[in-house]
Amino acid sequence: MSPWRLLLTRPAEDCAALAQSLAAAGVGSSCLPLLAIEPVAVDNRQRQVLEGLSGFKAIIVVSKSAARLLLERLAQAGLQPPRQGWFSVGEATAAVLQAAGLAVSVPQSGDDSEALLALPALRQAVAVPTSRILIVRGVGGRELLAERLAEQGASVDYLELYRRCLPDYPPGTLMRRIEAERLNGLVVSSGQGLEHLQQMAGADWSRLARLPLFVPSPRVAEQARAAGAQQVVDCRGASATALLAAVQRSAAPAS
Repeated sequence: MSPWRLLLTRPAEDCAALAQSLAAAGVGSSCLPLLAIEPVAVDNRQRQVLEGLSGFKAIIVVSKSAARLLLERLAQAGLQPPRQGWFSVGEATAAVLQAAGLAVSVPQSGDDSEALLALPALRQAVAVPTSRILIVRGVGGRELLAERLAEQGASVDYLELYRRCLPDYPPGTLMRRIEAERLNGLVVSSGQGLEHLQQMAGADWSRLARLPLFVPSPRVAEQARAAGAQQVVDCRGASATALLAAVQRSAAPAS
């Protein structure tokens, strides 16, 4: 049995699945979702984007929530998605799209923006003159991806389908959970997840910042260090496999 006891902070459904994967590998965890997915209403502009998906050289879907909501919106509108030109940041997101019969290109070197930008298939799509690229995401996030694509000459548009909100918890919930279950590591899956962790911690953040913090990418690692986190572990991916590998190569704090 692993000495690690991790606090997991993803949205509820993803959190439960991650906890199950960790338990199968002997790693203990506790779920406290710090991100709730709130779909946004579809406006006229979004409908136009949905109707014109075939006009984009590449459609990049950044999360499972984005993939699920996109497929739902298309079905509600009676629209068929194009079969080609799909990209995702990670395997889990790709699996949602692939289950709908779509061909998806996904990097094998990591599930972050940097790995996706290095993908030959995406480079080829961007190299087409006046190529149009669509990023399907929540409100805000993945700005690096759009900036890099624009630098290469692509025209980048967004389809934002949801907001990530902090669930409502009674004051002190976070620290009570950590202390009661003697948790010795924290896991966040995004920069916004980190922001919500700090917000929940409040005045206790300086105490939490001493615990090992597992993050999905160099970008979030930099953000965590800037916020004062003292032991940041970059998993180079948000998948259960990436997290488990990082946990297994990291020494747990002494009890």
